[in-house]
Amino acid sequence: MSGKGTPATRAAEAARITYRMHEYEHVAGSGSYGQEAAEALGVDATRVHKTLVATVERNGRSELVVAIVPVDAQLDLKALAIAIGAKRADMAPPADVERTTGYVLGGVSPLGQRKRLTTVLDDGAEAFDTIYVSAGRRGLEIELAPADLLRLTGGRLAPLAKRG
Repeated sequence: MSGKGTPATRAAEAARITYRMHEYEHVAGSGSYGQEAAEALGVDATRVHKTLVATVERNGRSELVVAIVPVDAQLDLKALAIAIGAKRADMAPPADVERTTGYVLGGVSPLGQRKRLTTVLDDGAEAFDTIYVSAGRRGLEIELAPADLLRLTGGRLAPLAKRG
């Protein structure tokens, strides 16, 4: 994909990490993008992660942050706020997400975003050698080691997933 692809794939190439690309046919209106990816690729949903963007109040100002959680779980906004030292977190408006990351919803990748945001990965990802995240468009996933994802995003681990 050298020189082509998405900002996410170019970021992975530039970092010279080990990764694999997985493409599938996205079906419009299929519901959860992450669940669709897990099913289409035949991968356990605990290994496929969604990239969510939240708004937090920190140091007297509002900022956007990235949370990466398994597609079979919900983001615990209170846990995210605690992980980054904020009083509270709320889901960011879709227009802010797209404008800041450069990606459309359902294809937001934690890699290659227009603006580098504080990033937190659910600590359950450590249980796997590799996880899947969006590669920057619907129907394209990148499989990489959680440690490489953290290195490329400058992210940190914290318990963020809420099930049930």
